[in-house]
Amino acid sequence: MGHSHGHSHGASANRTRLVIAIAIIGAFLVAQVVGGLLSGSLALLADAGHMAGDLVGLVIALIAAVVAARPATDRQTYGFQRFEVFGALVNGVILLVVAATVAVGAIGRLVGDASGEPHEVEGGLMLVVAVLGLAANIAALLVLRGGASASINVRGAYLEVLGDTIGSVLVIAAAGVVLATGWDAADPIASLAIAALIVPRAVLLLRDVMRVLSQAVPAETSVAEIRTHILGTPGVIDVHDVHVWAITTGAHVFSAHVVAEPEELVGERRGCLLTQLGECLEEHFDVAHSTFQLESAEHAAHEHPSHA
Repeated sequence: MGHSHGHSHGASANRTRLVIAIAIIGAFLVAQVVGGLLSGSLALLADAGHMAGDLVGLVIALIAAVVAARPATDRQTYGFQRFEVFGALVNGVILLVVAATVAVGAIGRLVGDASGEPHEVEGGLMLVVAVLGLAANIAALLVLRGGASASINVRGAYLEVLGDTIGSVLVIAAAGVVLATGWDAADPIASLAIAALIVPRAVLLLRDVMRVLSQAVPAETSVAEIRTHILGTPGVIDVHDVHVWAITTGAHVFSAHVVAEPEELVGERRGCLLTQLGECLEEHFDVAHSTFQLESAEHAAHEHPSHA
């Protein structure tokens, strides 16, 4: 019960973080778009597009977090926590779309410059807006950082804002080059760098999403270690049909068939063994839901070959 209460409190805190980050990013987005249009900076508009993607991603993350907080039903027996993973999936796709859009625009600008159609950039305005954008992104990062390690949904939102923060730094650098040298090509080159930085983070996020959706063993969990712990429990002879997966980040699920001594399978000793096994999984491996089928050696001998 304590684990459930802690998860509920953490989910509520994550929703609050997302609301604050949405307010910060949304308040600055309009100013950045206007600044990009007035300065003629593609990098600034690319950063604004990334920030718009951040805003959409944050809203999706908030919706997913709200849905995930709903209680379990007869149709959704594990609840709606998996919606956090769906939110992270959408955020990963948004990141890739933004990266592709920015890259295409930047290449088009560079080709245009090479063909004798230079595009003048107002470096001073570009610099001012980029600095303000950096401040807004840093504020949003600080808000989201606390929930990024516990929720894949918040992590997706955090990665989007982190990418935009790096983008703002690149825009500032490009603005400095434009002001110092008048080399306007620094603007689309910065845009390409922004796109290049977005892609790896999107891929890593989508990899984590696919790990959850494919019900793979969580990256930080070792089936061999779990097996060793279970076999070390007094009265346990063997363990097989071991399955470990995650509903969402931090919500691990476990099931296994445990072969026990005959005296451990009757009366109060059966309940005590189940309690020991469950507490072991929760304490050492942060498994919120564990299911054990206790059986005798004779019963196990007649089962199909074990999965793990």
